[in-house]
Amino acid sequence: MLQALADLLSALPSSSLLARSATLYALVNAAHILGVCLILGAVIPLDLRLIGVLRGPSLVVIGPFLSHVAAAGVMIAVLTGLALISVRPAEYLANPALRWKMFLIMIALVNVAVVHFSDGWRRAISGGRIVTGLRIGGAVSLSAWLAALVAGRMIGFL
Repeated sequence: MLQALADLLSALPSSSLLARSATLYALVNAAHILGVCLILGAVIPLDLRLIGVLRGPSLVVIGPFLSHVAAAGVMIAVLTGLALISVRPAEYLANPALRWKMFLIMIALVNVAVVHFSDGWRRAISGGRIVTGLRIGGAVSLSAWLAALVAGRMIGFL
């Protein structure tokens, strides 16, 4: 399966462009970092609010907005991440840190779906109280995204 993904990524037109242009590679890398910043800049305060570390502002105010910012960050990070991997897909996909990062992001995204499709989330962003399930979801989210950040940083060292 990973070999098929490596073949698919190496066939992308962007892979040869990025491999030939250090400037383009640096710009895509910067865009990837921007995506990660948007994710963490939105997720950290939202999750801290969910788990009860922050008492305000209200989820009615910040919940939908921060969720949309994080979603935009995920789109940017995924698209640019795939472009970056496409330069040396076999090497990157064999890297255990990248595999951990992908696994942790999958956990984070499944958690997003569970939280955002829950009745507790709908009630909380409508002014209701934050139930225990949302607090657990916030802790899982915070842990998974921060661990994915660390795994991402480790890619260049393994």
